Amino acid sequence: MVNSEAKTPRERYRAQVRTEIKQRAWEQIATAGASALSLNAIAKQMGMSGPALYRYFGGRDELITELVRDAYRSLADTFRAAAEAGADLAGLAHALRDWALADPQRYFLIYGTPVPGYHAPDDTTAISSEIMATLLDACAALPPDGPETPFDAHLEGHRDWAAGHPAPPAVLRRALTFWTRLHGVLSLELAGQFSGMGFDAARLFAAELDGLTGTPAN
Repeated sequence: MVNSEAKTPRERYRAQVRTEIKQRAWEQIATAGASALSLNAIAKQMGMSGPALYRYFGGRDELITELVRDAYRSLADTFRAAAEAGADLAGLAHALRDWALADPQRYFLIYGTPVPGYHAPDDTTAISSEIMATLLDACAALPPDGPETPFDAHLEGHRDWAAGHPAPPAVLRRALTFWTRLHGVLSLELAGQFSGMGFDAARLFAAELDGLTGTPAN
């Protein structure tokens, strides 16, 4: 049987070059933001011509798409590993914060201000749906958190974002509330908006999580 994982030397070299290009791209993003990403600048750093680099990525948008896919896949894998290890909703929250703090630029690429002129392809949405499915599963495992709200009724007919997950509207609402509130705290923290305010951002995150789960966070 032929090993489908086997690669020729040329394929291995191509993979190595693509990996280095992405590493250089992340360095550029960390310095000037994704909107300033330049393939020609990356080519110059790598001692390549612009046309040579375009043999590995057809353009800026293709490179950004690869970075977006990698970022979503990294978080999806982080969530899945945490859930398989028994993490509850609070555990997923801490996994999210740890992931974001480990690489803020990766976080902002997918949850920050959209890159002007760039539109992610549909398959990146499919990867992000894996993240939400893990979150919905964790929310579904919690006891009900109160009577039905008007927004619950609204979500009954507006659940495309849940990608077919069978969660009832109350669980959808809880997941959305969790997602938006914690991302709000994380985005402000990573953007440095809490600098100089004199409090521990980790404690604010824990307090928000406490309010969402009804269980004091450590």
